[in-house]
Amino acid sequence: QVQLVESGGGLVQAGGSLRLSCAASGLTFSGYNMGWFRQAPGKEREFVGAISRSGGISNYADSVKGRFTVSRDNAKNTVYLQMSGLKPEDTAVYICAARFTIDRGEVVTDTRYEYWGQGTQVTVSS
Repeated sequence: QVQLVESGGGLVQAGGSLRLSCAASGLTFSGYNMGWFRQAPGKEREFVGAISRSGGISNYADSVKGRFTVSRDNAKNTVYLQMSGLKPEDTAVYICAARFTIDRGEVVTDTRYEYWGQGTQVTVSS
């Protein structure tokens, strides 16, 4: 069964950094684009960033460009979200997702992903 498990969340001060990990199992990891989303209480789930199958192409939400970086290690079936310059408005549950993608397929920025993790809480204090 496909499983995506996030880790690395926690409490950090504004301006700090944090790295999230998402370990995937039950799928051929290199065949999937991987995305990160976040959801705060009372708000809709929003796109954060995503990365192509081999890691050559990434897309980011405007709100995190220059601060967050998505990377992946296909040998470890893991995708990462490196967050720097954190702001209180970054506080949310961060969720990873997987989307089966053909060669040179689009790195989508909406919710068209097949599999979703349960999320990890990130809280940024002012």
